[in-house]
Amino acid sequence: MARAGQDSLAELEASIGHRFAEKRFLEHALTHVSASAARPDSYERLEFLGDRVLGLAVAHMLYDAFANEREGELSRRLADLVRKETCAEVAESWGVGPFIRLGEGEAQTGGRRKRAILGDICEAIIGAVFLDGGWPAAVAVVRAAFAARMQAPGRKLRDAKTSLQEWAQARRLATPRYRVASRSGPDHAPFFEVAVEVDGFALARGSGASKRAAEQAAAQAFLDREGIETGRQGET
Repeated sequence: MARAGQDSLAELEASIGHRFAEKRFLEHALTHVSASAARPDSYERLEFLGDRVLGLAVAHMLYDAFANEREGELSRRLADLVRKETCAEVAESWGVGPFIRLGEGEAQTGGRRKRAILGDICEAIIGAVFLDGGWPAAVAVVRAAFAARMQAPGRKLRDAKTSLQEWAQARRLATPRYRVASRSGPDHAPFFEVAVEVDGFALARGSGASKRAAEQAAAQAFLDREGIETGRQGET
């Protein structure tokens, strides 16, 4: 961990908006598997828990905030807000980078800036808050971090893959097909390149730290190349 001790953690706690009674929860949430002697000591289990806590908390926020919207539109908003990219933005806003515990190899390859790791740690911290302070504390942290993003003008309602699929369907084209073009890196930090195929169009490629992220990047590359506009909040 680049910065240690309770004084340093207090700075991060202030940014998150929760003071931990059990510091070990926060310490586990900041520990990547590459720095852990055993997988249970890393953030992976807390990430699993935090993902579910985040989903429920954001779903409740959306239900209250958009009383006139149908289930489909609420689902699109939910998918946008809880995706790894948004979680990475939140982790960056908290300033978690210097506090992340990484193995030497991961640290040397820029692990503190990797979107996949930052997204995982955001979810792990939410899980840690839930264990430490219960549901009310977790909801307070989620609301503070995600409410402004939920209401942001112009925020995309559809992720790139959904937008591309809907565009293809509207033109009676087959569903876009994704295939992994290459995979590199160690098991704990893989890097994928994915190609997307749409009938009658050239391939588009994208890359990322997970297959899902690479697929989204490939879809976005196709949309950008073809000049396809995607739906945004407030548009009809």
